[in-house]
Amino acid sequence: MSGKPLTPGLGRRLLCLIYDLLLLTALVLFAGGIAAAIAQLAGPDKTRLVTQAVVMTLCPAYFVWQWLRGGQTLPMKTWRIRLVSQDGGTITPVQSLLRLVLAMAGYTCLGITVLWALIDRDGQFLHDRLSGTQLIRSD
Repeated sequence: MSGKPLTPGLGRRLLCLIYDLLLLTALVLFAGGIAAAIAQLAGPDKTRLVTQAVVMTLCPAYFVWQWLRGGQTLPMKTWRIRLVSQDGGTITPVQSLLRLVLAMAGYTCLGITVLWALIDRDGQFLHDRLSGTQLIRSD
């Protein structure tokens, strides 16, 4: 066996994604509550703008903070998946932001990032290839 870390299977990563989406839904509801409170101070005509700003700030901040803090969100811990740089070290803030933006674009564009994993030599997602990161098994 080589010293190269194992890539988690596609099924495991997709189940982790579903779990992350459930947590993200809870975060959006929480952000909506915060936004409603802030909107009371800003005025009722600003409710939509405030809500969008809070949600668009908290959701990306959640992922970036978790990835930089330990390379794992709660679902990634559950499914024993860790995010690392291509050399196996911790990721940088720039890599984290780039991965987030590319992942959102890849999932939005008909899931091209998942389809890429089917042909990638290491089974990595397209957004991981482009951001210089990789998902590894942490068991």
